Amino acid sequence: MPYLALDTSTEYLSLAISTSKGIVARDWPAGQKHAEMILPSLATLLEECQLSMKDIAGVAFGNGPGSFTGLRIAAGITQGLAFAQDIPVLGISTLAALAEGCQANQVYVCLDARMNQVYCAAYRKEAGVWQTIIEPCLSDPDAIPLPDGSNWLGAGSGFAAYGEALKQRLGAQLNGANAARFPQAKDILTLALPDFAAGKGMPAAEAELVYLRNKVALKTHERIKK
Repeated sequence: MPYLALDTSTEYLSLAISTSKGIVARDWPAGQKHAEMILPSLATLLEECQLSMKDIAGVAFGNGPGSFTGLRIAAGITQGLAFAQDIPVLGISTLAALAEGCQANQVYVCLDARMNQVYCAAYRKEAGVWQTIIEPCLSDPDAIPLPDGSNWLGAGSGFAAYGEALKQRLGAQLNGANAARFPQAKDILTLALPDFAAGKGMPAAEAELVYLRNKVALKTHERIKK
């Protein structure tokens, strides 16, 4: 069954659909125009895949951390699509998705959180399954939690914004950094598909957003009430 994934947590709009021939994904620079771009872009991608929303069995979305506005757009669009089709949703960590896309077994993810801070987490793949070594958190670049061991690949916009401080903090534990990587829908979908198959999708109203900066995880309906 086809599934849809989307991410608007960064300056990019990212969409992906699983098809019988594999995952079809597209990314667009969006700046601050995610809200006006996402539905026309989704219509284009569905047409490319020769599908309609009636064919989609579930929607996965990057639930944070990331841009507050971007996360709310993702949650709102996901909720609207899921309610309309009566299909389940899954929120996937943007940091975990970024790690998935790196083609490495140990990834230290840092996204620029603005205000001289980063959203960070560390992941290690063991027997093909990602293990969270450092839970997602908000940190000053020169005080990020240190992982165990060495040979960590750094990834994410934090390494573009605060590369010197992060590299100095991680020292010899770091083995290169890819500052250009961002959370992509294709990787969100890759992480979500096993959970959808296992019946772990949830009703749209129960989807959560993870902000980190305010140390809250708001359910979509709570967000709307506020």
